[in-house]
Amino acid sequence: MPLTSRITGRRAAWAYSVVPILLALAVIGGIGQAEHQAQPTDWLPDDADSTAAALLLDELPEADTTAALVLWTADAGELTDDQIAALRRQAPDGQLVPAPDGTAAMTVVTLDQGDADTVGEQVGALRQQLDGDAPAGVTAQVTGPAGIQADLGAVFDGADLRLLLATMIIVAVLLVITYRSPVLWLVPLVVVAIADQTAVVAATRTLEAVGLPWDGTTTGILSVLVFGAATDYALLLISRYRDELRSTESRHQAMAHALRRTAEAVLGSAITVFLAVLTLLLSLTPATRGLGLACAVGIVIAAAFALVVLPATLVLFGRWIFWPMVPRPGDLPAAQRTSIFHRTGRMVARRPAGVVAVTLALLAVLASGMLGVRVGLDQADQFLDEPEAITAAQRLAESFPAGTVEPTTVVTRAPAAEVLATIQGTEGVESARVALQSDGISEIEVILTGEPGSEATSATIDDLRGELAGTAATHVGGAEAEGIDDRAAAQRDLKVIVPLILTMVLVGLVVLLRSLVGPVLLVLSVVATYGAAMGASWWLFTGVLGFAALDTLVPLFAFLFLVALGVDYNIFLVTRAREEAAEHGPREGMLRALTVTGGVITSAGILLAAVFAVLGVLPLVALAQLGTIICLGVLLDTLVVRTLLVPAIGVLLGERFWWPRRVGDRSEHQDAAALVS
Repeated sequence: MPLTSRITGRRAAWAYSVVPILLALAVIGGIGQAEHQAQPTDWLPDDADSTAAALLLDELPEADTTAALVLWTADAGELTDDQIAALRRQAPDGQLVPAPDGTAAMTVVTLDQGDADTVGEQVGALRQQLDGDAPAGVTAQVTGPAGIQADLGAVFDGADLRLLLATMIIVAVLLVITYRSPVLWLVPLVVVAIADQTAVVAATRTLEAVGLPWDGTTTGILSVLVFGAATDYALLLISRYRDELRSTESRHQAMAHALRRTAEAVLGSAITVFLAVLTLLLSLTPATRGLGLACAVGIVIAAAFALVVLPATLVLFGRWIFWPMVPRPGDLPAAQRTSIFHRTGRMVARRPAGVVAVTLALLAVLASGMLGVRVGLDQADQFLDEPEAITAAQRLAESFPAGTVEPTTVVTRAPAAEVLATIQGTEGVESARVALQSDGISEIEVILTGEPGSEATSATIDDLRGELAGTAATHVGGAEAEGIDDRAAAQRDLKVIVPLILTMVLVGLVVLLRSLVGPVLLVLSVVATYGAAMGASWWLFTGVLGFAALDTLVPLFAFLFLVALGVDYNIFLVTRAREEAAEHGPREGMLRALTVTGGVITSAGILLAAVFAVLGVLPLVALAQLGTIICLGVLLDTLVVRTLLVPAIGVLLGERFWWPRRVGDRSEHQDAAALVS
């Protein structure tokens, strides 16, 4: 008996439904997801100078501490002598540094290093104490490395729950609209939600086992991917199941036929995404490698639940689950129904060359926005809503040298006096001092004159590295140096990983379709979609949202998910087109596939776009940018590329689209006559 029949059989369906769900709930509740203690090098590229600085600094006995900068500013005018005296009593050991302009003063408070929660509790207590002790007419704020770490950690405080709830609400609403049933949507939603939580547990445990790091960004993107992909697979399966119920009395046989017809497309899609996300294992950044492995685990679980648990669960219910639009044998098949996609297909059939030209022109215009893209966010630009650490840093820069908030650090085993002299003689250095010294390791704190993220600051970092290149075991770190290394690593990852993603996707399509021309054209279409989405998003970011640049990881992640997920809808379309072509010929087969799959694929695309847009509930610019680009890209792919461009190319090329394979017996003349009739 075929596996599809066993999964959907009258007796076995209970086992394939209930047993996996109970096992998944046991894993979620009994094992739970692993916890990871964030390390300074998680998001730093391998072998970078700033990474070496962080590792050497970690050897210092004092490395288990972090610094918070306390800034006091006068509410009006300059600080008075009495106010300064009161602030000096509050500062540790009286170490108060008044600003040259007299309007502010600052001090450094040492806190215990730890995870974001630990530092956040200390910073919260410090802020509460400062608010109570500040003299009248003076405002106290906390910034510096500890303040920024605390506020960044607050972004992810409860983020998993917020993201999950927002995703589930959006999926539920769109499923109700798609199925127009008050009951049916519950089954795929519950199954996908269990798959999501299972994936989080499995992924984090896998990462823990292989020693790769993860954080809230990893689990957030993983959940969005699993929800989006699994729901897409569910939409395709249920759509085919409903079609089969219109021609088959037994719901068990109908589901077996539907599963057999959709399994190839779902497996082809899942394998393509799986291979694509695994390319992130070649990244120079440990956390990026962790994200790739986590997503690979997630997509396997999403496909397994969609192909085993969901069909077995659905078949346990009767046809009534589709109420009030219950499909019955004898109902008109979807391919014979007049719909917007049927009318779109007739329009494409009449003027395929014109459709290709117009859609390519539209994509080219949108892609032109990429010409102005700038990559590399400053620390102050990483939050959608500026927390206290950022506003305090901006205010501090008005009264103190710009590099005071997060100084550049030089860590060395060489004699500190010699290194300090070299640093002080470098252009662009405001001041330098030995901050820590122990076990033959010295940490030198360097204040730069340039604004954070400016070309002048980058030039100074490069000059420092050049001047210190001949000094043994000496490395330049800190936020500015890490930003430079991050951008260099991101450029390298793009050059290495992007071609590999395209190769993986192309090979997957060739194997699935057993042709050459079609896969190449499909890959080119999703690349064009990526370019258009990036260009349109850049105009949106700069013209409406006021973003100055893209985060360094956004271009790679956006390319990965847009290409890997965007090709899914083309897989759903062309596998159905190949099936229809066997009876109706390649050209009519393509248009019939558009008519049959148009509604479900469009619903899936809108749902996936909405799910990725949910990343905007987290106030991080990088995630908002990633969600926006993928949202726009999926909509373009669904509404323009898959609905117009690919069918038009298929009609233009006919049998040649499938070369060297032959998929139909009817002549091109007969196909063309049937299409325009």
